[in-house]
Amino acid sequence: MFTAAIVSDQPISRAGLEKLASDDPGLHVTAAVASIDELLSGGEKFDVVVLELPIGGTGAITRAATVGRPLVSAAWGRSPSLLSAVRAGARGCFSGFTEQRDVREAVRVIVRGGFYICPRLVGQFQGELARGGDEEQNGLAPREVETLRFIASGFTHAQIATRMGLSQATVNTYAKRIRAKLNVSNKAELTRMAIELGHCSQPRRLSRAAA
Repeated sequence: MFTAAIVSDQPISRAGLEKLASDDPGLHVTAAVASIDELLSGGEKFDVVVLELPIGGTGAITRAATVGRPLVSAAWGRSPSLLSAVRAGARGCFSGFTEQRDVREAVRVIVRGGFYICPRLVGQFQGELARGGDEEQNGLAPREVETLRFIASGFTHAQIATRMGLSQATVNTYAKRIRAKLNVSNKAELTRMAIELGHCSQPRRLSRAAA
């Protein structure tokens, strides 16, 4: 029997994904939670983690990968790109338009150690591979997008460094590059741009961010 976790901050969507996974007799859903923090607090390991973004973007994928193989659902027409998600640790990707049978197939493939891209997304993924997928359309590299999300959510540079496994100096450099690329000069403008670009749906103040 394989085990699965469902992570979605939308209760209806979370219930739907849980029902979809539970329909497979060889799969047991042992956790259905609203956040990555809640998932990690349980200390469990899973064969697959079905993760609906946005819940922290690629950072959430990387964190989910520490407890299971991530199968990620998102609106792939905006950040993160499919390739960015895969680089962050995703073992499979699908969207809200994916057929239920394809989601079930994705779960089956991933719990057995495979990799899966929804048929609807294959063309987009091939295009990203051809372009290299190193930067988003706004010129931000994947790690810069991840840094932007954390900044807009109220994390300090020190906290971001810990979560991304980087030095604070590197995070400071990322922040300077982001400001230059987005042509902003302070945290308020940075947060506004993050929201407009779809990198942060609802900012929250955890602590005063570093300048």
